[in-house]
Amino acid sequence: MAASRPARVAILEQFQADGIRHMFGNPGTVEQGFLDELRGFPDLEYVLGLQEAAVVGIADGYARATRKPALIQLHSGVGLGNGIGMLYQAMRGHAPLVAVVGEAGLAYDAMEAQMAADLVGMARPVTKWATRVVDPRSTLRTLRRALKTAATPPYGPVLVVLPADVMDADTDEPAVPTSYLDTVTSPTMEAVQEAARLIADARRPLVIAGDGVHFSGAQDELARLAEVWGAEVWGADWAEVNLPADHPCYKGQLGHMFGSSSSKVTSAADAVLLCGTYALPEVYPALDGVFAPDARIVHVDLDSAAIAKNFPVDVGFVADPKQTLGLLAAALQRHMTGEQRASASARTARFAQEKAAERAAAEAPEPGEEQLPLSAAVFSRELARQLPADAILFDEALTASPGIFRHLPPTMPGNWFQTRGGSLGVGIPGAIGAKLAHPDRTVVGFTGDGGSMYTPQALWTAARYDIAAKFVICNNGRYKLLDNNITEYWRTVGVEQHDFPDLFDLSRPAIDFSALSAALGVPAVRVEKYDQVAPAITEALAHPGPFLIDLVIGRDS
Repeated sequence: MAASRPARVAILEQFQADGIRHMFGNPGTVEQGFLDELRGFPDLEYVLGLQEAAVVGIADGYARATRKPALIQLHSGVGLGNGIGMLYQAMRGHAPLVAVVGEAGLAYDAMEAQMAADLVGMARPVTKWATRVVDPRSTLRTLRRALKTAATPPYGPVLVVLPADVMDADTDEPAVPTSYLDTVTSPTMEAVQEAARLIADARRPLVIAGDGVHFSGAQDELARLAEVWGAEVWGADWAEVNLPADHPCYKGQLGHMFGSSSSKVTSAADAVLLCGTYALPEVYPALDGVFAPDARIVHVDLDSAAIAKNFPVDVGFVADPKQTLGLLAAALQRHMTGEQRASASARTARFAQEKAAERAAAEAPEPGEEQLPLSAAVFSRELARQLPADAILFDEALTASPGIFRHLPPTMPGNWFQTRGGSLGVGIPGAIGAKLAHPDRTVVGFTGDGGSMYTPQALWTAARYDIAAKFVICNNGRYKLLDNNITEYWRTVGVEQHDFPDLFDLSRPAIDFSALSAALGVPAVRVEKYDQVAPAITEALAHPGPFLIDLVIGRDS
């Protein structure tokens, strides 16, 4: 047993024992006791945010960049409420976050006091696990369970409620490092052989991959399997580099919104391998017709809930993707006939030719682009020229993303993170978290004018701690994604296209992002014309601290 001390001190000892260096938060009165004790723990830096959505977004970026649990402090029901949208984002994206939330105390449960709420009930839909400490002698074991749960595949956010009166009581629990789990598991060879026999003769093979590939570090194994099988690789729930964008077999991502778009790809295959995702994570998923009636389906994931979640599979592996894909590629090579291997090789060669033609077309300047409205592609071509090779890009540009990554294709794992989960506002705070995780690397965060206004407070945090991330707001004056989505909706339900709703327009009044950024302590420049692009990028990259570019795109004036 350790020496008895208040639980509010013991929890900081636990964080110290686990080597946690940052706590991201926004303080409140009911947490003031243990936050005041931070003075005795100089190695644990409190990173102050001005709004909880921004706080959780920064922690999400930090967790994704480090692949370790990030610690968040939230304030009672109101603080948790402000952060729930971003916790949903983290849950959908499998970010290992541990949120501690203060409340007044057990003694006040019957009083319906100000700011009181069922915090565990609020958090359950957006966390892997949510609990409340009710005995100071179980404070540290609860925190260790929270850290372990967050960092066990499938990763995700957890929440621990810390009542103030429990934190003021003594505990003699020792603070010892959390026990993390090794989840690298291999499938049985019998199952691998069964899967290989089942899909070896495919003429239209398809791989649907998601971020479970990244978490497993299985990029090379996925590439090898795709080449051996001659398969197209499409992404679903794909926000990391699971296969380099320049790999011949990578075809892009399936539809995020409408299952009818994805089904055009998925239903054409005669054999499908799903890995690191489920079928299928759209907003309006198809209820049937996703796969051809006679298609053979194999599914690999460490998350047993993902396998056969919505549609039956023929073979399912609850196993590590890296181990399983490597074994399956080798088994396929043995089971495929000479003719089948030749066909697979020909498909891969054709994919390579198509990819080379796509790259050549993407890299070609648009005729007369100097006189056209500024585009994200023009900006990204110059940014690609000036960026260091190891730069990290955090992408929430949405409709501008294809233009940006036309010249900055995601090819290196750990160098590109895309928004996931549907919660707007992660672009700016996510880049701050990534830069905090990698202070020696250039980090650029992209967002839209709509998305940026969910968490502009994060700029103040970047300025306060001199976190030198660079930010680009792709400013088209609209919720452009809603324009695109309602167009598809009109087509789907047979409504004749007409003017977009006025409420998608963000130009009245126009937002002065440069002035807003400067007011929060981050210098900024507005870019509206072709000849302003290169100087603005040069200035941003040369500036020693955080810097913002307001990039006006797709407008005549």
